[in-house]
Amino acid sequence: MPNKKIYDREIVVIGLAIFVALISFPFWFNLGKAAPAPEVKLSDKAKAAKQCIAPTPYMRAEHMAILDLWRDTVVRDANRVYTTGDDRQFNMSLSTGENSCMGCHVTKADFCDKCHNYASVRPYCWDCHIAPKENK
Repeated sequence: MPNKKIYDREIVVIGLAIFVALISFPFWFNLGKAAPAPEVKLSDKAKAAKQCIAPTPYMRAEHMAILDLWRDTVVRDANRVYTTGDDRQFNMSLSTGENSCMGCHVTKADFCDKCHNYASVRPYCWDCHIAPKENK
């Protein structure tokens, strides 16, 4: 009669291997299939400026925190002007006015929506603000 402990050990190892394979299936099945990040279209004004209020990598990662800070600053402190470290000034506004976010990033569909759709996020900016009209 075979040793019962060895027989049980083989079943446990096979069961664990099947469990690990099933749990890790989504990871190795999709390996290398990630879509590239979308390329956003910049206005001529934004291209000429070459830099937003901060470097591009920082803006990509932290723009929502900046917009939250700006919201609080405008609403609580009534301060509508942001001054960068190199003394450039910007209106803390999502409107299409001169020297504001949408003043350079004029096409919401090509600038905001592409990245937000890619990341599967729905920011609440446009719940309160009027979305800019798209030029056709």
